[in-house]
Amino acid sequence: MKQILLKLNHLSIRHKIIALLLLISILPSIGLSIVTGYTVERILDKQASEHTLQLLGQVNRSLETYADNMQKVTYLLSMDREVDLFLGKSNHQSEENMYSIRQFMQGLSTLYPEIAGILVVNNKGDYISNELYSRSDVNLTNESWYKEAVQNKGIFKILGHPKDRQITSHVNYKNSEVVTVVRALLEPETQEVKGVILLDLKLRVIAEATRDVRLGKSGYLMVIDENGKGIYSPAQPLGIQLPNKILKAQENSGFFSEVVNGNKLQFIYQKQPFTNWTTVGIFSTEESVSEVRAINIYVVCFVFFVCLIGITSSYYLSNSMSKPILKLMSVMEKVQTGDLTTRYKGRRQDEIGMLGRSFNHMIVKINELLQLTEHQERQKREAELRSLQAHIKPHFLYNTLDTISWMARKQKNNDVADVVSALSKLFRIGLNKGNDIILLTEEMMHIESYLSIQKARYREKLNFTIEMDPFVREMKILKLILQPMVENAIYHGIKERRGPGNIRIKVIEEQGQLVMTVKDDGKGITAEKLEELREKLNTLYDNKDRKGKEIDIGYGMMNVQARIKLTYGEKYGLKIDSQLGEGTTITIYLPVQR
Repeated sequence: MKQILLKLNHLSIRHKIIALLLLISILPSIGLSIVTGYTVERILDKQASEHTLQLLGQVNRSLETYADNMQKVTYLLSMDREVDLFLGKSNHQSEENMYSIRQFMQGLSTLYPEIAGILVVNNKGDYISNELYSRSDVNLTNESWYKEAVQNKGIFKILGHPKDRQITSHVNYKNSEVVTVVRALLEPETQEVKGVILLDLKLRVIAEATRDVRLGKSGYLMVIDENGKGIYSPAQPLGIQLPNKILKAQENSGFFSEVVNGNKLQFIYQKQPFTNWTTVGIFSTEESVSEVRAINIYVVCFVFFVCLIGITSSYYLSNSMSKPILKLMSVMEKVQTGDLTTRYKGRRQDEIGMLGRSFNHMIVKINELLQLTEHQERQKREAELRSLQAHIKPHFLYNTLDTISWMARKQKNNDVADVVSALSKLFRIGLNKGNDIILLTEEMMHIESYLSIQKARYREKLNFTIEMDPFVREMKILKLILQPMVENAIYHGIKERRGPGNIRIKVIEEQGQLVMTVKDDGKGITAEKLEELREKLNTLYDNKDRKGKEIDIGYGMMNVQARIKLTYGEKYGLKIDSQLGEGTTITIYLPVQR
């Protein structure tokens, strides 16, 4: 024993972990599968028996309802005055009396469709019926069913299937298709038998109450009387006879199993106190065994899965030193390709975990440096723009333009005065004290001043319309983003077409974005040139395409695209659509800022 323990101590940690995980996962799973299979088999057998007993109870209640209806019919007949006259001592009955009784019987058959026929016989052998009649001139008081009713002394009795009786039906029911019930009518004072009422119950109603009950794939229900004779039995696929212990049983219900003709069958029975019938359910236990077998298959699959997980987990733990290193190498390879958003994810407290966290910290620092460089570059561009603006003396320029406008109006040159005023407003809004963000209304005033100046030059050749949603007037946007678009529309669109041209400017809020559209009906752009423009807008500051071909595009449009993306991000910017001979549409997407 010590040698075995000593050998186990010399095993590597990897093999010890594997052995431990296999012991604590596989052996309990196998034991659990055995206990589960045994428990499930017992539970399924118990549930199947209880469920079948509930079905038998429902069938018995239906059959007793039919039997109770038959008894009520005998009471109704016994209390009828015309029937009472027929059972009396008078030897002659009027046709009117006989017709009234038959009508009453017909009404009862209609009210209770389970009745196959009604027969009333008095103690002299005379009878009256709605469906039944005697085969010969025999005295019906000598029939066995009549004598059994007399012996029962007025108590309702179910005889079962008719046998050797001299009565037949207009419908010609077979004996196996009906069940006969009888009741003797007694004189209350003398207890003398006045006659007997015979009713035939259609076996079809019993069949309807039992055939819809399914006991597995091959099980079925049958009904027997107190002597073990069959009242109802479907085609018996199992081909067996009922054990005697059902007839000898003292309990009203129960179940047991027996091997019959090599098949293990389950018998479940329940007796009916009113009719003394017994409803028996028969089905093969192999069907429940097949269900248990299916559950066992699932359990075996579960055990196999647990074993697979156990083996996999053991190898995972044994390789826990190599996999984190490979993971860290994979993260480094992604960073090497330029993906600085990836991070080493792990909470290990060993040396590998510390190395991963240090690597993450280094990536964060690199990101911060890149953002700082980008911010400094943006500040450099803004400084260049402000330097350009500083060379213009705003106040001197405004005062000079106001002086020119005043002199033009004094000389009654109103056209010149209007153009100078528009130019003054254009510069005033364009410079805006060095601020880059202005109200949308100010931007629209700026573009309207620009179009007024161009209108003075082109006159009837240039027409323009400006539409702006009232809800967007107070929004803030970058300044000077519409003027380059309108300038391109005039010089590359309207100017190149024959006849007057139109420029339509529209500003709306759509799907959480501010959408500005500049549309002209000018010359338009060819498909090849349009593709080059779109590619250039995406590459921003690259003056040549990938093939080294120079692309002719306005600096203003590229400047607007760069300013929008630097200020608001890659989500926003310009979109250009055009068709040769029909015009060009430039759409500007900006965020909503109120």
